[in-house]
Amino acid sequence: MGLFDMFKGDDAKNDNGMTPHFAFATSLLYMMGSDGEFDNEEIGQLLAVLGGKSKNGKIMVGGNNDDLMDKAIKYIRRNSIDQFLKEAAPALTDAQKMCILVNIVDSSLADGESEREEQEMFGKFLSAFGISEERFTPFFEVIVLKNDRSVFTDQNHAKNKPGFEVELSMPK
Repeated sequence: MGLFDMFKGDDAKNDNGMTPHFAFATSLLYMMGSDGEFDNEEIGQLLAVLGGKSKNGKIMVGGNNDDLMDKAIKYIRRNSIDQFLKEAAPALTDAQKMCILVNIVDSSLADGESEREEQEMFGKFLSAFGISEERFTPFFEVIVLKNDRSVFTDQNHAKNKPGFEVELSMPK
């Protein structure tokens, strides 16, 4: 199963009825709500990855994703993050876990900073998915670079110094 296969549908379910696409949407919602608020930037991130729009404070993702979103919202209201991770982890391939991790980190940085609660939530995902911080570091560095727009507004930014080259750290 390829990384993008999770967007084709919700046919593969585990014994709890968990599907990869449902786990993806639900993961984003858990991360968005981890700091107690749903920021506009986070909603924008959700809409960017699931498709849709926001109208009068209601998220409308359209098509089959409206039903997916309704189910995910109901799920997070009834279940703890720990219960979700227990059900979701076995239903996901490595590529799906990494896709979720990349997207939830991106969501946590969408408003410019990752709150302590978001960092703790991310740690729970890493642990439940069996992914080490060391393995995830290169992905994190790319997302930090993507979200660091100060390289355009601060000419004294360390990364704007002559001779500086962006490189990824690779796990040993």
